[in-house]
Amino acid sequence: MATFTTCSSIPSSFIHFFKPQTRFAYSSLPSLPTTTFFNRKCSALAVATRPSQPATVSDSDSQNRIILPTNESSSSLLRIRHTCAHVMAMAVQKIFPQAKVTIGPWIENGFYYDFDMEPLTDKDLKRIKKEMDRIISKNLPLVREEVSRDEAHRRILALNEPYKMEILEGIKEEPITIYHIGREWWDLCAGPHVESTGNINRNAVELESIAGAYWRGDERKPMLQRIYGTAWENEEQLKAYLHFKEEAKRRDHRRLGQDLDLFSIQDDAGGGLVFWHPKGAIVRHIIEDFWKKVHIERGYDLLYTPHVAKADLWKISGHLDFYKENMYDQMNIEDEIYQLRPMNCPYHILVYKRKLHSYRDFPIRVAELGTVYRYELSGSLHGLFRVRGFTQDDAHIFCLEDQIKDEIRGVLDLTEETLSQFGFDKYEINLSTRPEKSVGDDDIWEKATSALKDALDDKGWTYQIDDGGGAFYGPKIDVKIEDALGRKWQCSTIQVDFNLPQRFDITYVDSNTEKKRPIMIHRAVLGSLERFFGVLIEHYAGDFPLWLSPIQARVLPVTDAQLEYCKDVTNKLKKYGIRAEICHGERLPKLIRNAEKQKIPLMAVVGSKEVETQTVTVRSRFSGELGTMPVDDFVSRVKLAIENTTSL
Repeated sequence: MATFTTCSSIPSSFIHFFKPQTRFAYSSLPSLPTTTFFNRKCSALAVATRPSQPATVSDSDSQNRIILPTNESSSSLLRIRHTCAHVMAMAVQKIFPQAKVTIGPWIENGFYYDFDMEPLTDKDLKRIKKEMDRIISKNLPLVREEVSRDEAHRRILALNEPYKMEILEGIKEEPITIYHIGREWWDLCAGPHVESTGNINRNAVELESIAGAYWRGDERKPMLQRIYGTAWENEEQLKAYLHFKEEAKRRDHRRLGQDLDLFSIQDDAGGGLVFWHPKGAIVRHIIEDFWKKVHIERGYDLLYTPHVAKADLWKISGHLDFYKENMYDQMNIEDEIYQLRPMNCPYHILVYKRKLHSYRDFPIRVAELGTVYRYELSGSLHGLFRVRGFTQDDAHIFCLEDQIKDEIRGVLDLTEETLSQFGFDKYEINLSTRPEKSVGDDDIWEKATSALKDALDDKGWTYQIDDGGGAFYGPKIDVKIEDALGRKWQCSTIQVDFNLPQRFDITYVDSNTEKKRPIMIHRAVLGSLERFFGVLIEHYAGDFPLWLSPIQARVLPVTDAQLEYCKDVTNKLKKYGIRAEICHGERLPKLIRNAEKQKIPLMAVVGSKEVETQTVTVRSRFSGELGTMPVDDFVSRVKLAIENTTSL
């Protein structure tokens, strides 16, 4: 039986429907490390962003390192993954002849394919993989064929593949190309592929999971069965990748959030709405306090603005025209229509417009930890990484044209200071330039783009140019941070905006008493508190550094006879701002194990000797046994470590 798939190398008009939507200061899941080293001897994972930054494992283990290639760095890997999508679709239709095929691109770590068929099980995956192995073992050639549009239409019609017919209608380029796997199966595709299925190492291929996916991401269209797979050049690479996956699973913020009682998402309240528990809330409080402190020091005025506004505000901003599908339904209040805010920027503009400004007032910097609400499909919700209500660390700068460079440089400095405070010091920087469709004169685009480049050059940060990747309203800088596993997370963004100042008609009076329009800069450093907290959990595997830990010290009595003294010690720690608690009622070994499971940085053990000498015996998660010391010494050492953001 012949049929075909659609792959990710086909023309852009073919596949635009499954490209992720860009969102300001908010994005989806991380990417795999650019380079990953797997050390089998010590069972540890180390990462590096580039070969000149070696992984931190000993030289004696260097022979055990496996470098994981990417689709960009290895053309053979991309061809393998592309072909595996074909082979998997062929295997599925051999086992399930009634399955209808849709699209099957390669992705960052492998490939996936969507089918219109009955729900699949893990047992089915094993059958499909076995059939894939059989196809690979037959060493079938992949042969390219060019056909006319009419011929492609005829073949699709003969196979009764409605999804493929819809896709064919969207292809503008010609000729139409087909790839055959031997004489058994064919695929509408532009390539590239391996020469034959025998070029695939079947022991380096694994089917990973099954998920539901709406056709073209539209919840009004059929739910499809999506099969995810991973493919590598050899078995050692697959083992390294699976080890990485296990480490990522161990760090999963959803599991750790529950185990450490940090946050929850309650079904009774609705999906994508985050409940911060006391321990998570105290971490958020620390983040917010630091964020406010550095912003005030750098000349920002803090704002608090409403969660709703009249819908007319979102008409002026353009959100109702361009962003309506991500906004919640409007509310009728006393015959006026209101809207939950999806963005903070229009509010900050209203604050700017409250009075007439002179050129002497600039730059004007305002910042807000503003909660916004965006509609997301239930199937796309993912822990703290994609939610429906979240708080952006939002700020806007109103400035003159000749101030853009200095303001951007100031934002870069603030970004570095903020991110380094939380343990992030490796970044990937992208500068996105003017797209084909845009607003604003050529002159201001050139000045703004040059200012962004100059600021990055002054900072000494290496960056890549994303030519034409800017927003329609201005160029931008995006900063991806690298976590402990080498994964990249989009957090910080800096965007120059020529659009909203015009839409809201904001002005200032220049030195000639003429009205001019200021430049507006959008920027976020953390992105959103929810998502950043999720990144922190996974970066630290829930093992927060002392200064950030929700509970910094747990006081443990050997018996209840020491309980009163333990209360005095705990109260003294709290008096000096140290987050401490008592835990008792179990044997000491169990109390210690429980503290370890809860990842408490410090344990102060108290027995009869400690009561007699007015001391505590200290155990650190990071440094082991620290010995017995007077309570005042313990307090001083903890305070100093917190102030210096070091461990004890």
